[in-house]
Amino acid sequence: MRLGLFNLMSFKDNAGGLQGVIRDTREMIQVAEAIGFETAWFAEHHFTNYSISVSPLMMAAHMAGHTSRIRLGTAVIVLPLYQPMRVAQEIALVDRLTEGRLVLGIGSGYQAWEFDRYGLDVEARTEQLLAHWQFVSDALTAGKTLSASRSGAPLYTDFLLDTLQQPLPPLYVTSTNPAVLKAFEPWQATPFMTAGYRGTHKLRQMVRDARAGWQEAGLNGDMPVAVQQYIHVTDSRSEAREAAGRAMFVARMIAALQGNTKVTGEAFIEAPPFAGEPSLDQVCDNLMFGDAETVAERIISEVREIRPSHYNCFFQFGDMPLAKARRSLELFGERVVPLLEAHLGKITVDLNPAMAR
Repeated sequence: MRLGLFNLMSFKDNAGGLQGVIRDTREMIQVAEAIGFETAWFAEHHFTNYSISVSPLMMAAHMAGHTSRIRLGTAVIVLPLYQPMRVAQEIALVDRLTEGRLVLGIGSGYQAWEFDRYGLDVEARTEQLLAHWQFVSDALTAGKTLSASRSGAPLYTDFLLDTLQQPLPPLYVTSTNPAVLKAFEPWQATPFMTAGYRGTHKLRQMVRDARAGWQEAGLNGDMPVAVQQYIHVTDSRSEAREAAGRAMFVARMIAALQGNTKVTGEAFIEAPPFAGEPSLDQVCDNLMFGDAETVAERIISEVREIRPSHYNCFFQFGDMPLAKARRSLELFGERVVPLLEAHLGKITVDLNPAMAR
Protein backbone atom coordinates (compact mmCIF):
# COMPACT_ATOMS: atom_id res chain seq x y z
CA MET A 1 0.00 0.00 0.00
CA ARG A 2 1.13 3.52 -0.82
CA LEU A 3 -0.11 6.95 0.26
CA GLY A 4 -1.74 9.69 -1.78
CA LEU A 5 -2.60 13.32 -1.04
CA PHE A 6 -5.93 14.50 -2.46
CA ASN A 7 -6.34 18.13 -3.53
CA LEU A 8 -9.92 19.25 -4.13
CA MET A 9 -8.99 22.95 -3.96
CA SER A 10 -12.33 24.29 -2.69
CA PHE A 11 -12.65 28.02 -2.07
CA LYS A 12 -14.47 29.22 1.03
CA ASP A 13 -12.67 31.80 3.15
CA ASN A 14 -9.01 31.50 2.20
CA ALA A 15 -7.10 34.53 3.50
CA GLY A 16 -5.12 34.67 0.26
CA GLY A 17 -8.15 34.42 -2.01
CA LEU A 18 -7.95 32.23 -5.09
CA GLN A 19 -4.17 32.59 -5.21
CA GLY A 20 -4.08 31.41 -1.62
CA VAL A 21 -5.79 28.15 -2.57
CA ILE A 22 -3.14 27.55 -5.23
CA ARG A 23 -0.24 28.43 -2.91
CA ASP A 24 -1.65 26.23 -0.14
CA THR A 25 -1.88 23.30 -2.55
CA ARG A 26 1.74 23.69 -3.61
CA GLU A 27 2.92 23.78 0.00
CA MET A 28 0.88 20.77 1.09
CA ILE A 29 2.21 18.71 -1.82
CA GLN A 30 5.80 19.63 -1.02
CA VAL A 31 5.30 18.54 2.60
CA ALA A 32 3.68 15.29 1.44
CA GLU A 33 6.61 14.62 -0.88
CA ALA A 34 9.08 15.12 1.98
CA ILE A 35 7.11 12.65 4.14
CA GLY A 36 7.17 10.02 1.41
CA PHE A 37 3.69 10.11 -0.14
CA GLU A 38 3.66 8.36 -3.48
CA THR A 39 1.11 10.49 -5.36
CA ALA A 40 -0.50 13.93 -5.25
CA TRP A 41 -3.97 13.89 -6.81
CA PHE A 42 -5.94 16.76 -8.38
CA ALA A 43 -9.71 16.92 -8.76
CA GLU A 44 -11.65 18.25 -11.73
CA HIS A 45 -14.74 20.42 -11.28
CA HIS A 46 -16.14 23.48 -13.02
CA PHE A 47 -17.98 26.77 -12.52
CA THR A 48 -18.34 26.87 -8.70
CA ASN A 49 -16.32 27.29 -5.53
CA TYR A 50 -16.57 23.54 -4.93
CA SER A 51 -13.19 23.38 -6.69
CA ILE A 52 -10.96 25.70 -8.65
CA SER A 53 -9.05 22.74 -10.11
CA VAL A 54 -10.68 22.89 -13.53
CA SER A 55 -7.89 20.87 -15.17
CA PRO A 56 -6.05 18.14 -13.25
CA LEU A 57 -3.65 17.80 -16.16
CA MET A 58 -2.68 21.47 -15.91
CA MET A 59 -2.22 21.10 -12.16
CA ALA A 60 -0.01 18.04 -12.65
CA ALA A 61 2.12 19.87 -15.23
CA HIS A 62 2.43 22.88 -12.92
CA MET A 63 3.39 20.84 -9.86
CA ALA A 64 6.05 18.96 -11.81
CA GLY A 65 8.13 22.13 -11.58
CA HIS A 66 7.66 22.43 -7.81
CA THR A 67 8.44 18.81 -6.89
CA SER A 68 11.08 16.25 -7.73
CA ARG A 69 9.82 12.76 -6.88
CA ILE A 70 6.13 12.57 -6.02
CA ARG A 71 3.83 11.22 -8.71
CA LEU A 72 1.12 13.56 -10.00
CA GLY A 73 -2.34 12.14 -10.53
CA THR A 74 -5.63 13.17 -12.11
CA ALA A 75 -8.52 12.41 -9.75
CA VAL A 76 -10.13 12.45 -12.14
CA ILE A 77 -10.24 13.54 -15.75
CA VAL A 78 -14.01 13.76 -16.34
CA LEU A 79 -13.72 12.18 -19.75
CA PRO A 80 -17.24 12.91 -21.12
CA LEU A 81 -16.46 16.64 -20.90
CA TYR A 82 -13.54 16.37 -23.35
CA GLN A 83 -12.90 16.08 -27.06
CA PRO A 84 -11.11 12.71 -26.81
CA MET A 85 -8.54 13.24 -29.54
CA ARG A 86 -7.37 16.46 -27.88
CA VAL A 87 -7.20 15.07 -24.34
CA ALA A 88 -5.25 12.03 -25.55
CA GLN A 89 -2.50 14.34 -26.78
CA GLU A 90 -2.59 16.35 -23.55
CA ILE A 91 -2.22 13.18 -21.45
CA ALA A 92 0.81 12.15 -23.50
CA LEU A 93 2.38 15.60 -23.25
CA VAL A 94 1.86 15.89 -19.49
CA ASP A 95 3.39 12.46 -18.90
CA ARG A 96 6.47 13.69 -20.76
CA LEU A 97 6.48 17.09 -19.05
CA THR A 98 6.47 15.32 -15.68
CA GLU A 99 9.27 12.95 -16.78
CA GLY A 100 6.95 9.96 -16.46
CA ARG A 101 5.40 10.88 -13.10
CA LEU A 102 1.80 11.10 -14.33
CA VAL A 103 -0.82 8.81 -12.78
CA LEU A 104 -3.98 8.65 -14.85
CA GLY A 105 -7.33 8.72 -13.06
CA ILE A 106 -10.37 8.56 -15.33
CA GLY A 107 -14.04 9.00 -14.45
CA SER A 108 -17.47 9.78 -15.80
CA GLY A 109 -18.33 12.74 -13.55
CA TYR A 110 -21.66 13.16 -11.80
CA GLN A 111 -22.56 16.83 -11.43
CA ALA A 112 -25.48 17.84 -13.66
CA TRP A 113 -24.60 21.51 -13.04
CA GLU A 114 -21.34 21.00 -14.95
CA PHE A 115 -22.73 18.80 -17.73
CA ASP A 116 -25.60 21.20 -18.44
CA ARG A 117 -23.16 24.06 -18.98
CA TYR A 118 -21.18 22.00 -21.46
CA GLY A 119 -24.40 21.14 -23.30
CA LEU A 120 -24.12 17.48 -22.30
CA ASP A 121 -26.51 14.95 -20.79
CA VAL A 122 -25.29 13.72 -17.42
CA GLU A 123 -27.44 10.60 -17.81
CA ALA A 124 -25.34 9.55 -20.81
CA ARG A 125 -22.05 9.91 -18.95
CA THR A 126 -21.18 6.19 -18.73
CA GLU A 127 -21.68 5.62 -22.45
CA GLN A 128 -19.62 8.73 -23.22
CA LEU A 129 -16.89 7.59 -20.84
CA LEU A 130 -16.53 4.26 -22.61
CA ALA A 131 -16.70 5.74 -26.12
CA HIS A 132 -14.13 8.42 -25.35
CA TRP A 133 -11.83 5.97 -23.58
CA GLN A 134 -11.78 3.83 -26.74
CA PHE A 135 -10.47 6.83 -28.69
CA VAL A 136 -7.98 7.83 -26.01
CA SER A 137 -6.57 4.33 -25.50
CA ASP A 138 -6.27 3.77 -29.26
CA ALA A 139 -4.46 7.08 -29.69
CA LEU A 140 -2.04 6.48 -26.83
CA THR A 141 -1.27 2.79 -27.34
CA ALA A 142 -1.87 2.10 -31.04
CA GLY A 143 -0.82 5.55 -32.20
CA LYS A 144 -3.81 5.99 -34.47
CA THR A 145 -7.57 6.46 -34.41
CA LEU A 146 -10.45 6.05 -36.81
CA SER A 147 -13.21 8.65 -36.84
CA ALA A 148 -15.60 10.14 -39.35
CA SER A 149 -14.93 13.31 -41.31
CA ARG A 150 -17.58 16.02 -41.67
CA SER A 151 -18.76 14.27 -44.83
CA GLY A 152 -19.02 10.96 -43.01
CA ALA A 153 -16.01 9.41 -44.73
CA PRO A 154 -13.52 7.39 -42.62
CA LEU A 155 -10.78 9.61 -41.22
CA TYR A 156 -7.58 8.01 -39.96
CA THR A 157 -5.31 10.00 -37.66
CA ASP A 158 -1.75 9.12 -36.65
CA PHE A 159 -0.48 10.41 -33.30
CA LEU A 160 3.13 11.47 -32.86
CA LEU A 161 2.91 11.90 -29.10
CA ASP A 162 2.71 8.89 -26.84
CA THR A 163 3.25 8.60 -23.11
CA LEU A 164 6.71 8.20 -21.65
CA GLN A 165 5.36 5.39 -19.48
CA GLN A 166 4.47 2.45 -21.67
CA PRO A 167 1.92 1.34 -22.59
CA LEU A 168 0.16 3.85 -20.29
CA PRO A 169 0.73 5.60 -16.97
CA PRO A 170 -0.73 3.74 -13.95
CA LEU A 171 -4.50 3.80 -14.46
CA TYR A 172 -7.29 4.35 -11.92
CA VAL A 173 -11.03 4.58 -12.55
CA THR A 174 -13.73 5.99 -10.25
CA SER A 175 -16.30 3.32 -10.96
CA THR A 176 -17.34 0.03 -9.40
CA ASN A 177 -19.63 -0.78 -12.36
CA PRO A 178 -18.59 -4.23 -13.69
CA ALA A 179 -19.32 -3.17 -17.29
CA VAL A 180 -16.98 -0.19 -16.95
CA LEU A 181 -14.28 -2.22 -15.23
CA LYS A 182 -14.45 -4.88 -17.97
CA ALA A 183 -13.75 -2.17 -20.55
CA PHE A 184 -10.74 -1.01 -18.53
CA GLU A 185 -9.58 -4.55 -17.64
CA PRO A 186 -6.93 -4.78 -20.41
CA TRP A 187 -5.19 -1.81 -18.77
CA GLN A 188 -5.34 -3.25 -15.22
CA ALA A 189 -7.15 -0.18 -13.94
CA THR A 190 -7.56 0.15 -10.18
CA PRO A 191 -11.06 1.09 -8.93
CA PHE A 192 -11.06 4.21 -6.73
CA MET A 193 -13.65 4.61 -3.93
CA THR A 194 -14.57 7.13 -1.26
CA ALA A 195 -17.47 7.45 1.17
CA GLY A 196 -16.91 11.14 1.90
CA TYR A 197 -18.17 12.35 5.29
CA ARG A 198 -19.80 8.97 5.98
CA GLY A 199 -16.36 7.54 6.57
CA THR A 200 -15.02 4.15 7.35
CA HIS A 201 -18.18 2.15 8.08
CA LYS A 202 -19.74 3.15 4.75
CA LEU A 203 -16.46 2.71 2.88
CA ARG A 204 -16.03 -0.83 4.15
CA GLN A 205 -19.54 -1.69 3.02
CA MET A 206 -18.95 -0.12 -0.39
CA VAL A 207 -15.84 -2.24 -0.95
CA ARG A 208 -17.58 -5.43 0.22
CA ASP A 209 -20.54 -4.81 -2.09
CA ALA A 210 -18.28 -3.92 -5.03
CA ARG A 211 -16.18 -7.05 -4.65
CA ALA A 212 -19.28 -9.23 -4.49
CA GLY A 213 -20.58 -7.58 -7.67
CA TRP A 214 -17.29 -8.05 -9.48
CA GLN A 215 -17.18 -11.72 -8.53
CA GLU A 216 -20.72 -12.24 -9.87
CA ALA A 217 -19.76 -10.50 -13.12
CA GLY A 218 -16.77 -12.76 -13.67
CA LEU A 219 -14.18 -10.19 -12.66
CA ASN A 220 -11.51 -10.67 -10.03
CA GLY A 221 -13.29 -9.90 -6.77
CA ASP A 222 -9.94 -9.44 -5.05
CA MET A 223 -8.53 -6.94 -7.55
CA PRO A 224 -6.54 -4.05 -6.03
CA VAL A 225 -8.61 -1.09 -4.86
CA ALA A 226 -7.77 2.49 -3.95
CA VAL A 227 -9.66 4.31 -1.20
CA GLN A 228 -9.87 7.88 0.04
CA GLN A 229 -10.47 9.23 3.55
CA TYR A 230 -10.63 12.59 5.30
CA ILE A 231 -7.84 12.82 7.90
CA HIS A 232 -7.19 15.36 10.65
CA VAL A 233 -4.58 14.65 13.31
CA THR A 234 -5.12 16.66 16.49
CA ASP A 235 -5.13 16.15 20.25
CA SER A 236 -7.95 18.69 20.58
CA ARG A 237 -11.58 17.62 20.32
CA SER A 238 -12.62 21.21 19.60
CA GLU A 239 -10.18 21.35 16.66
CA ALA A 240 -11.52 18.01 15.43
CA ARG A 241 -15.04 19.45 15.52
CA GLU A 242 -13.85 22.49 13.56
CA ALA A 243 -12.41 20.13 10.97
CA ALA A 244 -15.72 18.25 10.91
CA GLY A 245 -17.42 21.53 10.05
CA ARG A 246 -15.07 21.93 7.09
CA ALA A 247 -15.86 18.37 5.96
CA MET A 248 -19.57 19.11 6.13
CA PHE A 249 -19.05 22.27 4.07
CA VAL A 250 -17.83 19.96 1.29
CA ALA A 251 -20.68 17.50 1.88
CA ARG A 252 -23.30 20.26 1.69
CA MET A 253 -21.89 21.49 -1.61
CA ILE A 254 -22.04 17.96 -3.03
CA ALA A 255 -25.64 17.57 -1.86
CA ALA A 256 -26.54 20.93 -3.40
CA LEU A 257 -24.94 20.02 -6.72
CA GLN A 258 -26.91 16.78 -6.86
CA GLY A 259 -30.24 18.40 -6.05
CA ASN A 260 -31.85 21.76 -6.79
CA THR A 261 -28.58 23.60 -7.28
CA LYS A 262 -28.49 27.30 -6.48
CA VAL A 263 -25.36 29.31 -7.22
CA THR A 264 -24.76 33.00 -6.54
CA GLY A 265 -23.63 35.49 -9.14
CA GLU A 266 -20.09 34.97 -7.83
CA ALA A 267 -20.23 31.21 -8.48
CA PHE A 268 -20.60 30.31 -4.79
CA ILE A 269 -22.86 27.33 -4.11
CA GLU A 270 -25.72 27.94 -1.73
CA ALA A 271 -25.28 24.88 0.47
CA PRO A 272 -27.51 24.80 3.56
CA PRO A 273 -27.69 21.79 5.92
CA PHE A 274 -29.41 18.81 4.32
CA ALA A 275 -31.94 16.31 5.66
CA GLY A 276 -30.38 13.65 7.86
CA GLU A 277 -27.12 15.55 8.25
CA PRO A 278 -24.94 14.09 11.04
CA SER A 279 -23.73 16.06 14.03
CA LEU A 280 -20.15 17.28 14.14
CA ASP A 281 -19.37 14.68 16.80
CA GLN A 282 -20.73 11.96 14.53
CA VAL A 283 -18.57 13.24 11.68
CA CYS A 284 -15.50 13.12 13.95
CA ASP A 285 -16.32 9.51 14.77
CA ASN A 286 -16.96 8.60 11.12
CA LEU A 287 -13.66 10.00 9.84
CA MET A 288 -10.00 9.61 10.65
CA PHE A 289 -10.01 12.44 13.19
CA GLY A 290 -8.21 12.47 16.55
CA ASP A 291 -4.80 12.03 18.07
CA ALA A 292 -2.08 10.12 16.26
CA GLU A 293 -2.78 6.85 18.03
CA THR A 294 -6.50 7.01 17.29
CA VAL A 295 -5.98 7.85 13.63
CA ALA A 296 -3.37 5.09 13.22
CA GLU A 297 -5.58 2.52 14.93
CA ARG A 298 -8.56 3.36 12.71
CA ILE A 299 -6.49 3.26 9.52
CA ILE A 300 -4.85 -0.04 10.46
CA SER A 301 -8.23 -1.64 11.15
CA GLU A 302 -9.66 -0.35 7.87
CA VAL A 303 -6.66 -1.40 5.80
CA ARG A 304 -6.64 -4.91 7.21
CA GLU A 305 -10.24 -5.41 6.13
CA ILE A 306 -10.25 -3.56 2.80
CA ARG A 307 -6.65 -4.36 1.74
CA PRO A 308 -6.22 -1.29 -0.49
CA SER A 309 -3.23 -0.88 -2.75
CA HIS A 310 -3.48 2.90 -2.44
CA TYR A 311 -4.67 5.01 0.49
CA ASN A 312 -5.54 8.56 -0.51
CA CYS A 313 -5.55 11.13 2.29
CA PHE A 314 -7.64 14.32 2.22
CA PHE A 315 -6.12 16.86 4.64
CA GLN A 316 -7.04 20.35 3.44
CA PHE A 317 -10.76 19.91 2.95
CA GLY A 318 -13.26 22.78 2.98
CA ASP A 319 -10.51 25.37 2.44
CA MET A 320 -9.08 24.63 5.88
CA PRO A 321 -6.50 27.25 6.96
CA LEU A 322 -3.09 26.13 5.78
CA ALA A 323 -1.48 26.22 9.23
CA LYS A 324 -3.96 23.67 10.58
CA ALA A 325 -3.92 21.46 7.51
CA ARG A 326 -0.14 21.49 7.30
CA ARG A 327 0.25 20.73 11.02
CA SER A 328 -2.11 17.77 10.66
CA LEU A 329 -0.11 16.48 7.69
CA GLU A 330 3.18 16.94 9.54
CA LEU A 331 1.84 15.08 12.59
CA PHE A 332 0.68 12.33 10.27
CA GLY A 333 4.23 11.99 8.95
CA GLU A 334 5.92 12.28 12.33
CA ARG A 335 3.61 10.18 14.49
CA VAL A 336 1.05 8.26 12.44
CA VAL A 337 3.23 6.87 9.65
CA PRO A 338 5.65 5.11 12.04
CA LEU A 339 2.68 3.42 13.76
CA LEU A 340 1.24 2.35 10.43
CA GLU A 341 4.55 0.98 9.17
CA ALA A 342 5.04 -0.99 12.39
CA HIS A 343 1.85 -2.91 11.59
CA LEU A 344 1.48 -2.72 7.81
CA GLY A 345 5.05 -2.62 6.52
CA LYS A 346 6.59 0.20 4.52
CA ILE A 347 4.01 2.56 3.05
CA THR A 348 6.20 5.57 2.22
CA VAL A 349 8.39 6.13 -0.82
CA ASP A 350 12.00 7.19 -0.48
CA LEU A 351 13.14 10.38 -2.15
CA ASN A 352 15.62 9.62 -4.91
CA PRO A 353 18.39 12.26 -4.58
CA ALA A 354 19.32 11.74 -8.21
CA MET A 355 15.92 13.15 -9.22
CA ALA A 356 16.17 16.26 -7.06
CA ARG A 357 16.36 19.48 -9.03
